[in-house]
Formats: sequence, structure tokens, C-alpha cells
Amino acid sequence: MATVAEKLLTAEEYARLPDPGYPTELIRGRIVEKSSPGSRHGQICNKIGRLLGNYAEDRDLGHVLNNDSGVVTERGPDSVRGPDVAYYSFAKVPRGPLTDGYLPVPPEIAFEVLSPDDRWPKVLAKIAEYLEVGALLVCVVNPRKNTVHLYRPEEPDRVLGPEDEWSAPEILGDLCIPVRRFFE
Repeated sequence: MATVAEKLLTAEEYARLPDPGYPTELIRGRIVEKSSPGSRHGQICNKIGRLLGNYAEDRDLGHVLNNDSGVVTERGPDSVRGPDVAYYSFAKVPRGPLTDGYLPVPPEIAFEVLSPDDRWPKVLAKIAEYLEVGALLVCVVNPRKNTVHLYRPEEPDRVLGPEDEWSAPEILGDLCIPVRRFFE
């Protein structure tokens, strides 16, 4: 019995697909459906996006993207992941309106806000992809524990609690945000 090989999609083919009406990611050429996060997830994503975005805009530093804007994390077969919030400096992505499609560079910072159905093995795989492609910092925000896990290339991960302060001085200078603000 002959088997028919499944056609794997490229990032470019995936970008041209019509919106199916539910969240997806491209993982090694295959479309994977994601669950729709709830209102708390959206609230936290918006808060992080506003805190970073206001700071970056006021200081003319870079772009802050929300809503799972695609990041190509692997090629051959392709993977496109959607961080909840991503930061790109103007040094990497010039000022002005962005074009459709995926940016040719990874974000310096990617935020993932855990949903109730997220499992750590899959979250860790996504973190590894972001770091492998060149992200400088991946932050995993855990609303159940009010914590933020920080992952940097070649460094041990750190966990910040609600009384700690989040910062990324090598990327965003003097920005310092009390972790509890992400959850207010």
C-alpha cells in the first residue's frame, strides 16, 4: 500500500492562508490549533504591551507587537510561533509602519503568558526556539502564581515573584517594572 506524503507548509505559504477564525501556529510545517485564551490572558498581555510600548514610544526605542504576531523560528521544515508580546528595537527593525508578513529578524524580547491548558514541555520547546533563532530574552508569565520566568541564552533561568522588579537593562535601559503590575 502506497502512502501519500503530507505536504509541509513554508512560513510564506502559512502567512498567505486565510484566517481560520481560531489561533494557530506552524510547527515544523504543520498547522497546529491553539486554544483561545480567556479574558485574564488578554488583560495581562495588554498590560505588558502597554507598559513596554509606552516606554519604548516615549524614548523612541522600538516596536512592541501583540496578538501573536508571527516569528519564524525554524526553517526546513518551517515553524512560525506567535509570542503574546514582542519587542524589536529600531536598530533591528526601522521606524515606521511595518509591512504584512513576518519580520526577517527575531524579537529581542518575547513574552508568553501561560494559559490554563499550557504544559511546560511545550512551553519550554517554544522558549528554546525563540532563543535558538536569536531572541535575547524570553519571559514566561504565569498568572496562576504571579511569577515571571526569565530565559536568556547561555544563562540559568530566573523566576521573579510579585515583589521583584522586571528589567532588561541590556535591551531597554532603565525600564524597571514591578512584577505585580503585570497582574493588576
